[in-house]
Parts: sequence; C-alpha cells; structure tokens
Amino acid sequence: MSKFVHLHIHSEFSLLDGANRIKDLPVRAKELGMDSIALTDHGVMYGAIDFYKACKKEGVKPIIGCEVYVAPRSRFDKEPNIDNKYNHLILLAKNNEGYKNLSKLVSLGFVDGYYYKPRIDLGILEKYHEGLICLSACLAGAVNQALLNGEQEKAEKVALWHKRVFGDDYYIEIQNNGIKEQVLANQKLVQLARKLDIPLVATNDAHYLKKEDSYNHEVLLCIQTGKRMSDIDRMRFDTDELYVKSPEEMIEYFKAFPDAIENTVKIAEKCNVEFEFGHTILPNYDVPKEFATHFDYFKKLCEDGIKNRYGENPSKEILDRAEYEINVIKKMGYVDYFLIVWDFIHYAKTHNIPVGPRTWIWSRFDNCICNRNNRY
Repeated sequence: MSKFVHLHIHSEFSLLDGANRIKDLPVRAKELGMDSIALTDHGVMYGAIDFYKACKKEGVKPIIGCEVYVAPRSRFDKEPNIDNKYNHLILLAKNNEGYKNLSKLVSLGFVDGYYYKPRIDLGILEKYHEGLICLSACLAGAVNQALLNGEQEKAEKVALWHKRVFGDDYYIEIQNNGIKEQVLANQKLVQLARKLDIPLVATNDAHYLKKEDSYNHEVLLCIQTGKRMSDIDRMRFDTDELYVKSPEEMIEYFKAFPDAIENTVKIAEKCNVEFEFGHTILPNYDVPKEFATHFDYFKKLCEDGIKNRYGENPSKEILDRAEYEINVIKKMGYVDYFLIVWDFIHYAKTHNIPVGPRTWIWSRFDNCICNRNNRY
C-alpha cells in the first residue's frame, strides 16, 4: 500500500497550464511506489477516460476529480470586475454516483456559469455533492484567500459550510510548493482545521512530472498569456516545486503533520469509480403496456409506417427489405436508440417544429415509419 497518494494533479487538459501527459502520470506514480493517483484538471474532465485507461494499464488506481471554479455569487451573475473573480475547489469522485454528479457540475459550469471560466456555485454544489470528496484547494481556494486577507471569521464560515455539506468527506488542504504565501497559509490552515475539527490532507498541486520540467511549464504559461520568457512582467509561479513528488519528499516536508499524509491514503481507499466499456448505455424507453418488448413496439411502428406509405398490400420486395433492415437494427442492439430518436422527431413533426439535418440511415427509417404527409 502507498504511504502517500497525490490528490491534486494537472494534465495537458488543463490547457496551457498543465505539462503532465496523461500516459506518463500512472507510470511515474508506479516508479515512485504509489498505487493510486488522481487527476484534477482545471474546470474540465476531458482527460478522465484516457486517464482511467492509462492507470488500469499500469495497475494503478485512477481517482477521477476536477479543480472546479466557484463563482463569488451565483453562476448566473456575470458582472465585470465582480464575477470574473472566482475561487478554486478540489472535488474527487468516490463512486459512480459521485462521477455522475461531478460530470453534472462541470457541465453546468459550462452551460450556465461560463464567464471567463466554467463556474459552478454553492447552490448546485450542495445539490450534487453526493458521492464526492471535497478538498479546500490551493492558494486560490476561498478558505486560503480569506485567511491571507486576514478574514478569519469568513474563513471559518466557508469551511463550516463545506463541512456541513460534505461531512467527513471535507478536508483542509495544505501544500508543499515553494511559494512564500503558502508557508503562511499552511500555518493558518492547520490552526483552522484543528479549531473546527476538520481533517488535513497534504497535496502538491503538480503541474509537471519532474522538477526539471518547470521550464517547460513556464513556456506554457507564456503561450497562455501571450508573453515572452524575457518579459519581466510575465505570469510565473516563482517555484520549481510543482511536480509529482515522491512519497518520501512529501512525508519529510509534512513530518509535523503525519495525519495529513495518512489521509491521502484514506481518501484514495474511498475512491472506487469503475468504468464499463464495450456496450452502449441508453436510457429506458417506456413502450405502451400492450407490447411485451421494445422490439415488438418498434416493429409495429415500422409496419404501420409501411402501410401509410405503400398501402395495405406492399410488394414482397418492400416487405423483404423492411424485414432485413429491422433485423439488422435488432441485431446491433439499436432498437431503443431508434425508438428514442423517433419519439422526439415524431413530436417535432406533429408540432410544426423543423427537423434536420438527418443521416442517411435516419432518412430511410423516417421514410419507413412516418406518414408521408408529415414529411417535408
């Protein structure tokens, strides 16, 4: 079993910010003696499937997460100089329900909350928190920001809100990253955690694989911000410590807080998301009670459509062709798919809503089961 697990990692999918390649992360974790590793890209989950597969290939447990952006007010508020400021928060999926909720949060961040970044808010976080573990994040986290601004009461209020929502699955995050403000923040974070009885967890916010890769990360930041490496005012982290450190390095730095190291392993043990590949997953389509199976209903729709289009006595050629195509759809397991799509296309056409564009196969199916008077 690992002595330490990285729970705050950025990959190439933290665009122009993370220099870790997905395929390299589980390999490096294995080299360093760790049997689990997390992926927590900024605001997105683009790399989740590739990361899962790469970890499984190396025999390393994948922990699926995201460093979400939290709006200062509602995700719907988009006022300049107010709502372009946001806080970070780490969310990790404990199980498949947690993965679904995390996916929902990230999607809503784009659909409803996008303003410079895909943002969620506390309302939907509380609504979709089941199955998730929450870490207070980096210096950009709400708790960190309040403490660094001398707002102790606000920091406690934020921490207690998250503790109420997540219970034992909320952790105060302390980091070893070589940034001056982090040293001060760590002291205040530990005091806060002890006072409020919230467990600590140690992370390193790894943006690149090895220490010598810090230069590559600086180049990425320059591309992101449109600066040159020679520019004095360019964005930089002033540290080369944001790499995937060994357990020994992390244990040494946090030797005064062994519980923060131990909790990384406990969190990893809680996280058990499993993906199943190789078959299509579709929502259930409710067919009328008089039909025993979905296929029976599908076939009846086809038969009615053929009569509507070709009359009561269609030719043998038409019937044979219909039978062939119906059986192909059944064999491929697409009966439910065709019923679902037929349902909303049929609704649209019977309510004068334009439909299109259509693929070749849907044109054939549509011709078969829809009354020609509804076509256009």
